[in-house]
Amino acid sequence: MKLTKSDCTLNEKDALLDILESEKQLMSVYTTALFEGSTKAIRKSFSTNLLGVAENQYLVYTQMQSRGYYEPKPANKNLIDEANQTFKQQKKCLKAQ
Repeated sequence: MKLTKSDCTLNEKDALLDILESEKQLMSVYTTALFEGSTKAIRKSFSTNLLGVAENQYLVYTQMQSRGYYEPKPANKNLIDEANQTFKQQKKCLKAQ
């Protein structure tokens, strides 16, 4: 089977999704690098880069959302309340130790 250029071209939605996933991966890499950085200068550099990538990720997300490509569902209030209660209990346990 012979592929044509149109078979290998990403549509807008797929291209934006690819960019979004790449930004998320970069955020993960910079977060790890920040934790592992051994000098203040390198940690500051990683922190600056992390914030830049976070901003880029948000811009791509807002573009996807404005085009109807990314529709996050509202969080279930019961799940939020359960998580909140769990963390409050864990906080009490940590303070007691």
